[in-house]
Amino acid sequence: MPTSTEPATSGASPGSPRTPDTRADDRAATVQRIREGTGFLAAAALRHLDEKLSWYRELPAEDRSYVGLVAQAGIKAFVSWFADPSAPPHGVGEMFAAAPPELTRSISLQHTLQLVRIVVDVVETHSDQIAAPGTERELREAVLRYSREVAFSAAEVYARAAEVRGAWDARLEALVVDALVRGDGDDSVRSRVSALGWSGRGKALVVVGEATSGLDDVRTADLRRVARRAAGDALVGIHGDRLVLLLGGEGDLVAAATGLLGRFGPGPVVIGAVVPSVAEASRSAAAALAGLAAAPAWPQAPRPVMADDLLPERVLTGDESARRTLVAQAYEPLREASGAVLETLSAYLGTGRSLEAAARRLYVHPNTVRYRLRKVSEITGWDPLDARESFVLQVALALGQLESRR
Repeated sequence: MPTSTEPATSGASPGSPRTPDTRADDRAATVQRIREGTGFLAAAALRHLDEKLSWYRELPAEDRSYVGLVAQAGIKAFVSWFADPSAPPHGVGEMFAAAPPELTRSISLQHTLQLVRIVVDVVETHSDQIAAPGTERELREAVLRYSREVAFSAAEVYARAAEVRGAWDARLEALVVDALVRGDGDDSVRSRVSALGWSGRGKALVVVGEATSGLDDVRTADLRRVARRAAGDALVGIHGDRLVLLLGGEGDLVAAATGLLGRFGPGPVVIGAVVPSVAEASRSAAAALAGLAAAPAWPQAPRPVMADDLLPERVLTGDESARRTLVAQAYEPLREASGAVLETLSAYLGTGRSLEAAARRLYVHPNTVRYRLRKVSEITGWDPLDARESFVLQVALALGQLESRR
């Protein structure tokens, strides 16, 4: 390794005038010294990295070796450029080719810029030893100029990597949403969701509705950001002319879904059931999609509407899950209840929802009918005195009676 005490290779004596030829000879000498000291500089840079940067010490051994290759490639690229400063910076982008693209997942752009700064500091610190006498300042200025080029190159590399990751993530997200729509909920779906950054905290639900016109990649990305702010976790998918949102988190997911209503196009928006985790999101998706198909049968439905509020309409479209839910949640509890509540509900619905007519059919007082109907509401959660909810109960009653005759 040359030192500042060694004679300059240019042959100029210490006090002689520095002519253009002398400066060129000095530069050539400095280039040669840097080439010979590349390994020394790279080793010094890695020592500084290990001493000053905790994130570097925590990297796996393989990634640390790749970082060392990047540092060494950067020094070599600087030598090539310093030898011919009239040419554009040579090899700036290529220095990052020494490491695999996956390295951008291990170290951030901020970490890379810290690496650049440390390499610059190392070269500056040793400039008196490296440079030929009289060229120390020129070398330091060149290093600073080149470090700027390296910083821009690093930003470009990370931008390209982000673009590639964004395109891949978009395809992966589309696969996940398509799997949910098809009803898949296997381990591959869960691993894909995890690869997309899904935290897995809290519950999940699916919201479906008509997609707005012109929902391009930029607007989809904006919708994804808004949805994540509202819920915590979010995936966005376009399935035909439908917009499918998968939301997850520990907060009120129904409220989060309602807050995103304006992001859907005209027409019904249906919120599927809240499920314990993303592993069961296909069940929420199935309910939401079935509700969207059945929603036109209830023109007065609120927007958004819960999929379970469309159970009668879903039964009409052949949704077997809705049929089982209505029988299990309404008919079976009433059939097993005491106090003739099922008989009273049947009489009330069969007489045009008249308390007096039902009382006459049952030979009881109208207040008794009213009391039993309150019990129906307590048992099932649906109020027979409400027009919409009495329709739900009537469908459940019909389904249960058909079921009991099979």
